[in-house]
Amino acid sequence: LDRMKPVIVVHGGAGRIFKEREEGSRAGVVRAALRGYGVLKQGGSALDAVEEAVRSMEDDPHFNAGCGSVLNEKGEVEMDAIIMDGKNLDSGAVSAVKCIANPIKLARLVMEKTKHMLLTDHGAQLFAQAMGIPEIPGEKLITERSRERWKKNLEPDSNPEEFQKDLGTVGAVAIDSEGNVACATSTGGLSNKLIGRVGDTACIGSGGYADNHSGATSTTGHGESIMKVVLGRLILYHMEQGMSPEVAADTALDYMKTRVGGLGGVIVVNKAGEWAARFSTKQMSWATVKDDNLHYGIYAGEEHIKSVDEALASEREGF
Repeated sequence: LDRMKPVIVVHGGAGRIFKEREEGSRAGVVRAALRGYGVLKQGGSALDAVEEAVRSMEDDPHFNAGCGSVLNEKGEVEMDAIIMDGKNLDSGAVSAVKCIANPIKLARLVMEKTKHMLLTDHGAQLFAQAMGIPEIPGEKLITERSRERWKKNLEPDSNPEEFQKDLGTVGAVAIDSEGNVACATSTGGLSNKLIGRVGDTACIGSGGYADNHSGATSTTGHGESIMKVVLGRLILYHMEQGMSPEVAADTALDYMKTRVGGLGGVIVVNKAGEWAARFSTKQMSWATVKDDNLHYGIYAGEEHIKSVDEALASEREGF
């Protein structure tokens, strides 16, 4: 059996990344990619790798997922997450969940321990309790920055849309040495969103999609626009028609922009292990590891390359 070379790609959200947050965003996606790759190198599954990478970003307050999530109109954190297995199209998702540190872990449990694919709000909370997932006080997930932004958006002359450009969903896609693909996506959603608003992240085909027959993708950007065109599935469709990951991603993003005026970003890996990280927003933090080389960037056209050993060494010294 021909072993695949494992590949992982991660994103930390598309939008505009404020100057003072660039370093943290870069370091965060690099750390997540290295962690996910570590799982793959030890023979771990694509599923384990994407979950690990996303968990790493949920725990990093630089990103709008887990700790650091934006607040809804009432000043609370409500989070969405999805994970999908390309082998058999199994998927698990949670939406509007509160008071847990890692929604991606809960999504994985929904996939593996229930006959369902999506649990929401109170039901997801009951399921988390049944699974022994510790509840944490909601305040623990709220950063100073999220609260500041929430307050700003409450002012009568504020324009929350302006702030929503800094979106910061997180995601990962991977292919493992057996050729299985997987995706995972997690988010705190839109700042000052209505209570109970769920975006693209928890929706299969929109927030992500994985199928061994074609590849895997995770999306970020304006959720409502992503849902209208079912962006994740659209990209895989283009790859099924013979497009490369990069062309498929650009074609789908371009369609979303012209058809519904939506901006976003995507990461993709195909069944041959070719990858892409593309976006129509000003920026998207992303990182990839393939062939023991780390690639990463934030701006269009920006791509730094380091060997994994070099990256792990500077990781240990603090980025």
